[in-house]
Amino acid sequence: MAPTRIAIVEDNEAFRRSLADAIADDDGFELVGLAADVRAGGELLLRQRPAMLLVDLDLPDGNGLDVIRLAHQQVPECDVMVITVFGDERHVLDSIEAGATGYLLKTCMPRDLVGQLRALREGGSPISPVIARRLLFRLGAPREAPPVDDGPGLSQREVLVLQFAAKGFNYDEIAQLIGVSRH
Repeated sequence: MAPTRIAIVEDNEAFRRSLADAIADDDGFELVGLAADVRAGGELLLRQRPAMLLVDLDLPDGNGLDVIRLAHQQVPECDVMVITVFGDERHVLDSIEAGATGYLLKTCMPRDLVGQLRALREGGSPISPVIARRLLFRLGAPREAPPVDDGPGLSQREVLVLQFAAKGFNYDEIAQLIGVSRH
């Protein structure tokens, strides 16, 4: 089986090199090029037509979303893995809408990046756990607490906080989700 061809679009040289080194150490992957900005990333994508593209969102000459859109339109067989520091909902959803098939945060990079790339190659969609949790909450968690009976004497907001705590959310996450201070 031929190795999976991968290209990287990342402006941070040290991080780009660490990604390249991880890929080079695995016989199942072939690094076909590196780019540091949107323009070079687009050229690399069209010239090499990789099976997989690792892309940062914050690039010196624009947004990595442009490279993702180009990949989706011009090289639809290319899987795109976003690797970025942006974990907010807007960046995640914009990336998915542009055509990304995976989303990893640089701050939570898995020790086994190559394993995540294999999962992507095999049809999976690797995603950082903190991002997955936010998406799951957005798609399935209740927006408001159910009506409270007079039993415990708690407000609807207090019940909502307890529900989130029971689901495993920490203080900072609960505060962010309901729009209050963690205190």
